[in-house]
Amino acid sequence: MPIPITPLLTVDAVIKIPDEKIVLIKRKNPPFQGQFALPGGFVEVGETAEEACKREAFEETNIHIRIIKLTGVYSDPKRDPRGHTVTISYLCEPLTMNENPIAKTDATDLELVPIKNIESMELAFDHKKIIIDSLLKKK
Repeated sequence: MPIPITPLLTVDAVIKIPDEKIVLIKRKNPPFQGQFALPGGFVEVGETAEEACKREAFEETNIHIRIIKLTGVYSDPKRDPRGHTVTISYLCEPLTMNENPIAKTDATDLELVPIKNIESMELAFDHKKIIIDSLLKKK
């Protein structure tokens, strides 16, 4: 029996830091090259979504994170121009206050952005919606 074609699985980390800021990276590669985005990426075979979130956050920001909670699953087939991806988003925080945020691997830059500025920014993928759902929507 042939293996069916299915969406790819990704994770996104909404890393909240003190002073009501979050960590955004500037994308090094297409799609959305040069735009700000949440740290994240593809789940690798053999790892959990939570492990992928921690790995991707560190690979892109140099920050070791603790996951606080799952904040959503986003599955719009048009959310990624490369093809159908489903992302799982997590609200996270740095493990310690001694973390040294720097842009690594798929990031050309990193910024600590005030949460209050997010609604006026243009972000890659559906990351603005993910952040709003994670931090700004009343639940």
